[in-house]
Amino acid sequence: MFPFNFEWIWDIGHAVFFGGLWYAISILGAGMTYCILKAAYDTMKDKGEAHH
Repeated sequence: MFPFNFEWIWDIGHAVFFGGLWYAISILGAGMTYCILKAAYDTMKDKGEAHH
């Protein structure tokens, strides 16, 4: 079974639910991507502060 081949009919309830689900996943992914890229940038520029 493919992820796009669901066993139900696409009605408005499913569209809203999966729209919200993918919106939330996109926000989390964008935040994680920002953090990873910022950490890599700070490491390259040696801007990381030693707290220990």
